[in-house]
Amino acid sequence: MHALAIVHDWLNQVGGAEDVLAEMHALYPHAPIYTSIYAPEKMPPAMRDWDIRPNWMNRLPGIHDHHQPYLPLYPLAFVHLDLSSYDVVLSNKSGFCHGVRVREDARHIDYCLTPTRYVWMHDAYLQREGFGKGVALAMKPLLAWLRRWDYEAAQRVTHFIAISTEVQERIRRFYHRESVIIYPPVDTERFRPSGQPPEPFFLVLSRLIPYKRIDLAVRACNIVGCRLIVVGDGRDREALEAIAGPTIEFRGRVSDAEAEDLMARCQAFIFPGLEDFGITPLQAQAAGRPVIAYGAGGALDTVIPGVTGEFFHEQTPEALAELLDTFDSNRYDPAACRANAERFSAERFRRELSDYVQRVAAGQEPPSAYLSDVDRINSTTPQTAANPPTIPTHSLESPQAGKDDRSSVLSLINPGALLL
Repeated sequence: MHALAIVHDWLNQVGGAEDVLAEMHALYPHAPIYTSIYAPEKMPPAMRDWDIRPNWMNRLPGIHDHHQPYLPLYPLAFVHLDLSSYDVVLSNKSGFCHGVRVREDARHIDYCLTPTRYVWMHDAYLQREGFGKGVALAMKPLLAWLRRWDYEAAQRVTHFIAISTEVQERIRRFYHRESVIIYPPVDTERFRPSGQPPEPFFLVLSRLIPYKRIDLAVRACNIVGCRLIVVGDGRDREALEAIAGPTIEFRGRVSDAEAEDLMARCQAFIFPGLEDFGITPLQAQAAGRPVIAYGAGGALDTVIPGVTGEFFHEQTPEALAELLDTFDSNRYDPAACRANAERFSAERFRRELSDYVQRVAAGQEPPSAYLSDVDRINSTTPQTAANPPTIPTHSLESPQAGKDDRSSVLSLINPGALLL
């Protein structure tokens, strides 16, 4: 029997990392989840039935509301966790939880959302969070120490999984480690094509914070004079409203139903920032709508130019405006957009992660790559993980995922066009 534990950075906010954690828990419902802090009042009620084990940091004053000031303590908290009873440890990391120590004969698989941003990309992170120059200078010695610690911790990880090509390259650049890409799960069932022609407005759905670069969308739509609906809130909202022309509408926070409706009706979704992966472009495609994205980062994995959207290649209002001015949403087949989004389903995530963990637990070499559905339908070579071995271990068995038969939808896409 192989005993498995899951490790997660912190549980006091809900985001993409927690969506990944929920899928890991669905695969391994009996695995304990070790973390630094857990604020049940801030998390989904369903988590209260999970075996969540916060460490001593959970008792520090005010940490549930403001965990960032305790930055230097996270390495100590994770490195001293006792995980000696587990054969496999699965960490879900954007911070420091990959620093746990495991038995010499155990396997540590790190699902890397990103190498720690404020350690390796500190200038951009400090600017993103609005720290002044004085704070940035004061933090530099601490960040230098954390960088050394983070690198050494990464060398103890047995296997890395990256969420995108962008993150895979960061793992290689910062940690000098190789990884396989398993894309994170996307709820493609929530968003559906309307079956109606698109309406004449562009859409942004995002937190309104600096690094999302929503200012580019606002300024570009000002230049072109096209209608833009901005959904979301954040500390940039007032500044964005100040530069917005008469064709820009701010909706603030909206209900799930309204967000789904806007996605299905817009002529295109605008994604102007540089992201590790990016869930919202896939939600738009699930609704049958094309995406206009900055051509870098996670968008390179999720948007197929000429088929499900287009890229602009300079992060300037002028570059985006030029694309908006000539954009014709009728060129993009809603079925092709939907089919592309379905490649990133939760079922696919569970299938690939389960296969990877089982192979590692059995002492087998895991695949060096999981072929995407696009690759699979364009290749005569069988996928390495198409028929994963059955490993008879109770702790690693997961509930059977439903059939993931999307061939009828995928056949609507021209295989040749997908490789453009």
